[in-house]
Amino acid sequence: MDSSEIEKLIPHRDPFLWIDHVTEITETGIRATKVIDPALDVFRGHYPHFPVLPGVLILEACFQAGAIFISRTAEIDAGMVPVVTRVNNVKFRQMVRPGDTLDIEAELTERLSNAYFFTAKATVAGKVAARVEFACAEAPAE
Repeated sequence: MDSSEIEKLIPHRDPFLWIDHVTEITETGIRATKVIDPALDVFRGHYPHFPVLPGVLILEACFQAGAIFISRTAEIDAGMVPVVTRVNNVKFRQMVRPGDTLDIEAELTERLSNAYFFTAKATVAGKVAARVEFACAEAPAE
């Protein structure tokens, strides 16, 4: 699944679309990637002489993967979108630098009504950059 297909499932757009490709969707999870372009504007101001992707953007990639999973696998009412409602147990393990490819895995651990609970990790070259537990719920798009 490429960015044009992803844009049909979630409302995020460039420059805040943090998933380039979805490589796999199963009944319980999703795998996706994001190439961290050295030309991203965020690197001009976030440690400009030692550019590092902000951790919150790594988490955002995980959240967007979860939203894509929900939009692709669940029956969401028209006019509703998945939004993050809870974040727990965040751990940052490694810096993400310009030129890296972020591999994202989000696993659905539980669903209660319109709430979806995930564990996710983002890796670079097989090394964990971040882990997070989060929840999403359906909310009105307006």
